[in-house]
Amino acid sequence: MAWSLALIIILGLAADQIFRRMKLPGLLGMLIVGVLCGPYVLDLIAPEMMTVSGDFRRIALIVILLRAGFELHKDTLNRVGGAAISMSCVPALFEIAGVVLVAPKLLGMSLVEAAMLGAILGAVSPAVVVPFMIDFMDRGLGVKKGIPTLVLAASSVDDVFVIVLFSIFLGMYGGGEVNYWAKLGEIPLSIGLGILIGLVPGYFLYKLFTRYDWRPPKRTLVVLGTAIVLTQIEHSLEKWVPIASLLGVMAIGFIILEKSEPIAHIISQKLKKLWIFAELLLFVLVGAQVNVQVAWKAGLAGLVVIAVGLVFRSVGTCVSLLGSGLNWKEKLFCVVAYIPKATVQAAIGAIPLGAGVASGEVILAVAVLSILVTAPLGAIGIMLIGDKTLEYGERMTLYRFKELRENLGLPRVGERVRSKRFGTVWKVIEKKEVWLQKPSVQDPAQVEQVPAVYLRYWREDTSSGPGTGKTMAYRYSMEDPSFNDHWEILYDW
Repeated sequence: MAWSLALIIILGLAADQIFRRMKLPGLLGMLIVGVLCGPYVLDLIAPEMMTVSGDFRRIALIVILLRAGFELHKDTLNRVGGAAISMSCVPALFEIAGVVLVAPKLLGMSLVEAAMLGAILGAVSPAVVVPFMIDFMDRGLGVKKGIPTLVLAASSVDDVFVIVLFSIFLGMYGGGEVNYWAKLGEIPLSIGLGILIGLVPGYFLYKLFTRYDWRPPKRTLVVLGTAIVLTQIEHSLEKWVPIASLLGVMAIGFIILEKSEPIAHIISQKLKKLWIFAELLLFVLVGAQVNVQVAWKAGLAGLVVIAVGLVFRSVGTCVSLLGSGLNWKEKLFCVVAYIPKATVQAAIGAIPLGAGVASGEVILAVAVLSILVTAPLGAIGIMLIGDKTLEYGERMTLYRFKELRENLGLPRVGERVRSKRFGTVWKVIEKKEVWLQKPSVQDPAQVEQVPAVYLRYWREDTSSGPGTGKTMAYRYSMEDPSFNDHWEILYDW
């Protein structure tokens, strides 16, 4: 398995770099590496690696969803809430309707089997969509209207919705008694419990982190471990009660961000570094799950079914965005962002075949084909259309300060630092972001604005409480001495 892991890292990184140089999404290269190295083509990945592939992919997905949670601000969610709820179900219903309309004639299956196929195809892939949305949020693209947050929230609930519908259609095919209202009631119950099991531990983690100054890597590992436990709870209780644990994963980051933005940003930055490795595992192993031979069996008829479903889905996305205040370009972006399929299709595409559904092999073939077609097309479309249609919002300014803080390694308010020269301990009590007027490098006659951060320190003294004692302030910009030249951040653990 060590050889397989080395193969994933080296070839995945190489493919990522090659595709980025071609102005294409790096994840597309990783998917192709997975397909080629997987058991259905060159068979270079060890069987034991494929055995634990599901766990690795789940952990990688948790990493990116945690990052998403640490970017979800309450005011932005309130602004896009109605549209997010609509987008979480309306596009999928339209896609299912489109598949039911054409699949029986083109693929020779019953209406119930077509509905099952539509439910499988109706799930957007958070693995593909979420990394792009976080990148747009970091760069300030679309944040003024909350578009990345809208797609993030809607795509997370979308999977819950279609999986419940799939279970209903599968039960209908089996001929057993299915309480449809009870099944539909699982959707809000699953969402509510998922959010709850994330908010509760998230709040306790916030209290823990504010009481003890643990080092950021250890905080991040504790958050990651907690998120993995949440997903395990879902698997353990799925027979008795439905829980959308991936929403709980996002809720952990959301509640910590609401309670303490400095702590949230520190953890988010560590997750960003961890995502470099997790991304390789996720997309290479998703590609390794794709059976090209099975996809080939779907043929032209399968492509037509997928295309019709996407057309109906696009109409549903536009309908769900009515009254959202987005212009036609922004709506087009949302339509494209809702195209990629990968995670759910790879996870449940083979269930009908295992359950003895007559058209199970055809359903699996079309599901696999949808990954091969929509994941790369959707990823390319999101990157190209997002950069051209989304406007830079107020976050662009904040992003420059965020970039400055990262490059200089500046502490957050509330953190303790020690002077390297005198050994004295100080606490950061104030942070102020300002613009400096500097002559332009290209044209000294012109003035350009340079971001800078003022930090005020308070000398920790046991004989005096907060509000008394010595304070001092320093300014940090890319042209000033580095923070790390004179200070080091202190942590209790």
